[in-house]
Amino acid sequence: MKRFRATYDLGTLRGDVFGGVTSMVVALPVALGFGIASGMGAAAGLYGAIAVGFFASVFGGTRSQISGPTAPMTVAMAVVLTNHADSLAEALTVVVLAGLLQVLLGVSRIGRFVAYTPHVVVSGFMSGIGVIIMLMQALPLLGAPGATGGPMGAARALPAAASGIDAGAFAIGAVTLAVGFLWPRRFSRFAPGPLVALSAGTALGILWFSEAPTIGAIPVGLPALQFGLPSAGFLLHALQPAIILALLGSVDSLLTSLVADSMTGNRHNPDRELVGQGIGNIVAGLFGALPGAGATMGTVINIRSGGSTPVSGALRALLLLALVLGLGRFVEPIPLAALAGVLIKVGWDIVDWRMLARAHRLRREHLLVMLTTLCLTVFVDLITAVAIGLIAGGMVHARRLERLELDGVISVPLLDATFFAEQEPSTRGDPHAARVGMVALRGTLSVASSHKLVSVIGLDIREHEVVIFDFSDTVYIDDSAAMVIGQLLEVAAGSGTECIVMGLGDDVAATLHSLDILGDVPAGRIVGTLDEARQVARESLEVDAAARGG
Repeated sequence: MKRFRATYDLGTLRGDVFGGVTSMVVALPVALGFGIASGMGAAAGLYGAIAVGFFASVFGGTRSQISGPTAPMTVAMAVVLTNHADSLAEALTVVVLAGLLQVLLGVSRIGRFVAYTPHVVVSGFMSGIGVIIMLMQALPLLGAPGATGGPMGAARALPAAASGIDAGAFAIGAVTLAVGFLWPRRFSRFAPGPLVALSAGTALGILWFSEAPTIGAIPVGLPALQFGLPSAGFLLHALQPAIILALLGSVDSLLTSLVADSMTGNRHNPDRELVGQGIGNIVAGLFGALPGAGATMGTVINIRSGGSTPVSGALRALLLLALVLGLGRFVEPIPLAALAGVLIKVGWDIVDWRMLARAHRLRREHLLVMLTTLCLTVFVDLITAVAIGLIAGGMVHARRLERLELDGVISVPLLDATFFAEQEPSTRGDPHAARVGMVALRGTLSVASSHKLVSVIGLDIREHEVVIFDFSDTVYIDDSAAMVIGQLLEVAAGSGTECIVMGLGDDVAATLHSLDILGDVPAGRIVGTLDEARQVARESLEVDAAARGG
């Protein structure tokens, strides 16, 4: 995929500038809020928007994507800080490991498979994240300090915060929230809703409620290297959260890439995108920044404002860099309640209301996966929710595959009228013909259906003296199903049933031979066509009849 248009003209540059400036304006309050919400501080949010935004644009595979701190990565990072690290340095080690894993996913060219996460799992944890954001930001909205213990800690602190509400902070937050919800969408191309809402809340805080808590001082200048060499023991401990963080960031980014593709008509490179996101998160971890991913809201705003190449994303990061190089004092007076109002609106938008409104129409197992993921995200932690959600989603998918695959397995007796009669008319009514059965294995056979193959057709095999295994229409067979085929051959041998194998394609034959499944089947009983199978079956029955007669 080409990274730039064949001709990068003035119109393209103008669109990229507008897109970069507009997305920077939207990213500023969100990055500050996510930095605070993660527990790393407002500056970490800005540094994350710069590091991930710049390197993902330069090295990524989606032309118009905007990257930076996102709600899923913010919540995941808060979990890492709370449950998986004893210090900021250890938490940053997890971030660097996650970035390395993302690069590895991209280099291994398996990035496209990350996007195959079931939608019900994505919907569940995205809705859970939205609930968490709203729950945790309810405290600063009321003028109370943030609580430890994640969303459950925030829920426990809510009654006390409500009883001692700070009227000024609440007024700021309420106005910010109201503007965020009421700002007309048609005006967003001129002034983004989050910026207008933040401006209204900040003006209210500066002019009337100056005692309300504010962001405070933001470090000026580039961040220093904060990464320390971890111990080998901690690296093993950090691997699990790093895998989930990498997977979450990858899914988040690739889903945003799909949104960008649908708006622009372009096609992203998923493997290259993961490399770019991974490099960005490595840099973020090295310099104490919040990790990030592809930001759907920023990407949509960038595209709608005219951004169409990686220049817009890189320009946005450079504009944010200007803030931390001397312009940060302009954001220090922003009230925390105003940021809370902006983030509560973000959390509300993240909840998958469309899917929840259709929950009563979902299949029961899919609804269970979605609700399980949502509840685990809110009440346990995001890492556990993603892991269990993926496992549950995979099990539901495997169950569906089992039904589809078993529908392609046919076991029938081959009576004389349909079997031998086509070969020799004189054999009509042959008493041996009904002793032959056929097992047709069609389509794909995998681990999903393999465990039921024995119970489904094992009894039929015992009821015949000769069984033909027909692989003519078998498209694919995995190792698990191949081993079960071996069990079926053993069942046949144990019951004195002769086996004939026919119609092996190259791929199926390679799998069966590589596992030595056909090692006990004589070469003369591995044939290519049904006519050959009929002949071998007839000879086997005649030999058996002669042996009994003798």
